[in-house]
Amino acid sequence: MKTAVTELFKIEYPVIQGGMIWCSGWKLATAVCQSGGLGLIGAGSMHPDTLRDHIRKANGVAKGKFGVNVPLIYPQVEEIMEIIMEENVGVVFTSAGNPKTWTRVLKEKGIKVAHVVSNQRFAIKSQEAGVDAIVAEGFEAGGHNGREETTTLTLIPLVRSVTSLPLIAAGGIATGRGMLAAFALGADGVQMGTRFAASKESSAHDNFKNRIVSTGEGETELVLKKIVPVRLIKNPFHTRVSYAEQAGASAEELSVILGKNRAKKGMFEGDLEEGELEIGQASAMIREILPVADIMQNLLSEFHQAKRELLSI
Repeated sequence: MKTAVTELFKIEYPVIQGGMIWCSGWKLATAVCQSGGLGLIGAGSMHPDTLRDHIRKANGVAKGKFGVNVPLIYPQVEEIMEIIMEENVGVVFTSAGNPKTWTRVLKEKGIKVAHVVSNQRFAIKSQEAGVDAIVAEGFEAGGHNGREETTTLTLIPLVRSVTSLPLIAAGGIATGRGMLAAFALGADGVQMGTRFAASKESSAHDNFKNRIVSTGEGETELVLKKIVPVRLIKNPFHTRVSYAEQAGASAEELSVILGKNRAKKGMFEGDLEEGELEIGQASAMIREILPVADIMQNLLSEFHQAKRELLSI
């Protein structure tokens, strides 16, 4: 397959693995690269030294063919960026912050930069900042999310109308048919998080992976909107947050309920009761924990089958 995304990142297929916290270590990133996509190490849940270790291990398997995802609101971002540049990472996806802050610095080092947005306004800002590609992530996505609650079906054509940059669709995409729909809407590639979180190579705890594949329709919800909106699986922790929000809790009160290391507790340590279980609506479509190679094969096979069916109409 040849698209603006495959040309930009020099990959075989226009499929990006989301850089999810606690799920996206070097094993997942390199497995995606070896299957023809672009794998991302998720820096958001890593101390700087841990990130450096993951980058070096990834370089030992897929040298120069992977990237790193960096949420700009996270602490120690300056140290993280220094490590990325020192270790000669070739691709960086930034999110949750101003793209102007780091894009020029990274590009001066020869690094390709993509920025995640949830609306047209930030797509324009990203283009003005000089990014190489834009990820338009809809409301269906897991983890931190846009306040506008714009769905992928609406967001992709909106963003395409204001930029000619390579456009990557994200949010609610876990199948070949979803991938084809994204292309029909104007995307040049797709980013998938939830589907890869439930993979053999994901660094998430097995309890969390098993909870993903048992999640049904309507079992996730966007909460913590007064702090940073995040989509979670409904569990006792989610219930406390939801009740507090309905009662009018302030941002400070919600922060107390959230506490520290809540996502680590749920996704990495496997506490399904008191942990923060970040996942997208696409979890309702996933019923197996598979190796990355099988996920990619199934995705592409379904994509081509769906394309043939449409062409026969």
